[in-house]
Amino acid sequence: MAKVTAALVKELRDRTGLGMMDCKKALTAAEGDLERAIDELRKKSALKAAAKAGRTAAEGLLAIVATPDGKRATIAEVNIETDFAARNEKFIAFVDAVATAALDAAANDADALLAGGLGARRQALVQEIGENIAVRRVTTFETTDGAIASYLHTDRRKGALVELTGGGDLAGLGRDIAMHVTASAPRVVNPEDLDQAFVAKERDILTAQAIESGKPPEIAEKMVAGRLRKTLAELSLTEQPFVKEPKTKVGALLSDAGAVCRRIARYEVGEGIDKPAEDFAAEVAATASAV
Repeated sequence: MAKVTAALVKELRDRTGLGMMDCKKALTAAEGDLERAIDELRKKSALKAAAKAGRTAAEGLLAIVATPDGKRATIAEVNIETDFAARNEKFIAFVDAVATAALDAAANDADALLAGGLGARRQALVQEIGENIAVRRVTTFETTDGAIASYLHTDRRKGALVELTGGGDLAGLGRDIAMHVTASAPRVVNPEDLDQAFVAKERDILTAQAIESGKPPEIAEKMVAGRLRKTLAELSLTEQPFVKEPKTKVGALLSDAGAVCRRIARYEVGEGIDKPAEDFAAEVAATASAV
């Protein structure tokens, strides 16, 4: 039985990309035989990747890619467990590959992309990095009579696609609108696009608040109408003040350019994912006891 030395552990780590503890355990189980340890790790890789799939991946990156003619573009979100791992070069390359594959397939279904070959690459990366990775969502816009524009924040955690039609410099205007969508997070393009169930719920809440304040019915009704208009405007792209020129509404900006915004898609990494509470001290203690 060969002795499991630090140098042997390092060699296995360099050859597999796995963590030091995983490498030490594999070498111990293989009685110090490096090649046997590699074989056993390969056999278990799918099992280990599956085990990691239950862990919450709420960090990650976005990627946006587009065709040269601006007629099709894709935004993709891929999640991983920690911000540190999100900076791994191989993870970044995988995120870009997901977006490119979605663009090529004009895809809006992340699961279909994984079934098409990216799944094996994802599983191998989970094994190598040691964290769960989830291809969460992709959105592809395509147009025949307009232009698709995009904006991706420098940290790659927020971004947006917009589809515009009309005359003028749609590319330049589209980038400005996409930047605005990224920064201001409108839910819809126009107020009338909001879900009517949501509008009814907001009206009920505002009405209850007005009644609770003790206002006379006729005053309460006016209060509700005004507050509801304000709420709907805040959630609608065309009614929001343009971020680069707050005195101008986005709707006016579009109208002056003879353009219309058909649709928007805004992503922010991890939005809507329930993150478990972390006990850092307990994690350090557990890691120390395992060494």
